[in-house]
Amino acid sequence: MFENARVFETTLAGRPLVVETGKMAQLSNGSCLVRYGETVVMCNVTASAKPREGVDFFPLSVDYEEKLYAVGRIPGSFMRREGRPTEKAILTSRVIDRPIRPLFAKDMRNDVSLVCTVMSVDPDCPPETTAMIGASIAISISDIPWDGPISGVVVGMVDGEFVINPTAEQEKRSEMHVTVASTADLVAMIEAGANEIDNDTMFDAIMFGHAANQQIVEFIKGIQAEIGRPKFAFESNDPDPAMFEAVKEFAIEKVRYALDTDDKLIRDERLRPVYDEVHEKFDEQYPEQGAKLEECLYKLQKYVVRRWLLDDGKRVDGRGINEIRPLAAEVGILPRTHGSGMFTRGQTQVLTTVTLGSTGDAQLLDGIDDETEKRYMHHYNFPSYSVGETKPSRGPGRREIGHGALAERALVPVLPSIEEFPYTMRLVSEVLSSNGSTSQGSICGSTLALMDAGVPIKAPVAGISCGLVTEGDRFMTMVDIQGLEDFFGDMDFKVGGTKKGITAIQMDLKVHGLTPAIIKEALQKTYDARMYILDEVMLKAIPEVRPELSKWAPKMLSTKIDVDKIREVIGKGGSVIQKIQADCNCKIDIEEDGSVFISAINGDDAKRALSIVETIAKDPEIGAIYKGRVTRLMTFGAFVEIAPGKEGLVHISKLDVKRVEKVEDVVTVGDEVMVKVTEIDEQGRLNLSRRDALIEVEGLTPENNADEAPRGPRPARRDGGFRRDGARDARRSRRED
Repeated sequence: MFENARVFETTLAGRPLVVETGKMAQLSNGSCLVRYGETVVMCNVTASAKPREGVDFFPLSVDYEEKLYAVGRIPGSFMRREGRPTEKAILTSRVIDRPIRPLFAKDMRNDVSLVCTVMSVDPDCPPETTAMIGASIAISISDIPWDGPISGVVVGMVDGEFVINPTAEQEKRSEMHVTVASTADLVAMIEAGANEIDNDTMFDAIMFGHAANQQIVEFIKGIQAEIGRPKFAFESNDPDPAMFEAVKEFAIEKVRYALDTDDKLIRDERLRPVYDEVHEKFDEQYPEQGAKLEECLYKLQKYVVRRWLLDDGKRVDGRGINEIRPLAAEVGILPRTHGSGMFTRGQTQVLTTVTLGSTGDAQLLDGIDDETEKRYMHHYNFPSYSVGETKPSRGPGRREIGHGALAERALVPVLPSIEEFPYTMRLVSEVLSSNGSTSQGSICGSTLALMDAGVPIKAPVAGISCGLVTEGDRFMTMVDIQGLEDFFGDMDFKVGGTKKGITAIQMDLKVHGLTPAIIKEALQKTYDARMYILDEVMLKAIPEVRPELSKWAPKMLSTKIDVDKIREVIGKGGSVIQKIQADCNCKIDIEEDGSVFISAINGDDAKRALSIVETIAKDPEIGAIYKGRVTRLMTFGAFVEIAPGKEGLVHISKLDVKRVEKVEDVVTVGDEVMVKVTEIDEQGRLNLSRRDALIEVEGLTPENNADEAPRGPRPARRDGGFRRDGARDARRSRRED
């Protein structure tokens, strides 16, 4: 039945990589099932027969679909089926998109859809790179025009040694997670998170991954040569060369004048009449080709910017090639937030805020990996007004999610551990204006906000981008690219890091790939720029982390209790923990290992809750002093609850430093009093003394006659004695009824 079914096998990082084709999804333009270890990903690519009309871009969509059956889990949503893609799935879609998109013809307008479906997951064999390899195979063997193949691997560093596609156990110990995609001879994409890795080590890691990719690229070429289909011809959307030359001759000086300014608003204002004049001049000559006239103007702007850079060493705004735009940094802008920082670079401006919460505020994750929650979140918002446009807000798109994740990744290596700083942290970067590299501005803004909030980060992090223009063997890199240099250039190489080293990289390309020389130069230029930003701007705005948290931030205390005591702290149906939270105006989170985190706006409330929790979890000791609440009055004394379920008797002779005639003269039900444990009898009943606590804590002196009343034996009680589990009161109620 499946006469076209084929199987191709190789190994990658010592694990089998098996590709199956011709058996499933035979209506796709290209399809394959890739097995890497026990990870299985199906990749399908389809293309429309005709170009989409009315678009001025190549309509490619890439979807990485996580199926929870791949890890034997039922989705936790109400509908019990997968909903919108997880953040990690969106980020993986972007990582696959970036290296394959530049290899399609820029003038093709046929819709192309790539879907990578994760069907089985082996934690030791990453599905993300498996999907990237599968995507490359599916497109390569299809009839869709493409200049691939590519391959992708993850590079880790364990015990000082580079590792390709580290296992789950190795990943926990790795100092870096670097995804490298390559063509046959160039590096096509880099996405990195690292623990302050120096430039040379990072460069070596990239080259290590690039070398590993060559084996897989050759493997894919072999598959393509054996079963690949002939590529179809498509209708080019490029303007006629004669049209472009005519527009160029008419408008080139007008375009040069329009672009020659450092103000984006002025540039846009100057360009508007140029578009009008070109249409007025050529609409009659080229009827019904208005879109292609505008494409000519786009290409003309690109031509001018690139010729300035390559031939004259001139940048649009007049800066030097390695000169950064004017910088500014401020902190403490918003008085009621827990921390805030604003970073400005030229006309790019980002305001970031910090909100601190309890450990229970961590984000719960429902994906196909082992990560179940996240205590550090960074959200990036890019409103239309930031670029002077009008567009309703519809929530974050893939770009916003990607930029937020990049800034988040850059700060993770310098964050304090949960033991050092038991808080959940949410950062929000609001892009106030955008003219290039807002993601790197949000890295700088995040550092400022965290330091302003008093979060004890290990080192400040800055971010900067490096651009590129190429022509044959010629290339030029420039630091801190603005919008036009991003649009018309060939690369946006974004690097975040500390003075010690790199914490994050994201590389976007419009060409097929980078040579080692370009990568080395970009790493060095971004390092020099980061040092300047940190020393000359950010650390002058706030030289060190604030010593105290904002008064509006919750105060957090933590302790560790025996796991066997967790039930007692929570109580039946949560009754005990809810009462503590209500009485102390706090929030309590208890982990499975017995870690207890208490947060309250008022520090005294947090301390009181901590004392109660520890009293419940740790059996009272003779000589310990507690603050308790009077629950009942008897003629012979008062009962005081020192913690939920733990109550003791203060005999009338131990109520005060002076003689007490009536219990009611000293305390009433509901009073909070300090008491000292003086005795724990054989049945676990507590004898307490307010008198001893007053002497020890407040330094009061007892009167001579204070002990004249004989204490005598502890009075017998109708309820049979104190029971810590609360059964005493229930039994009394039943008898009285």
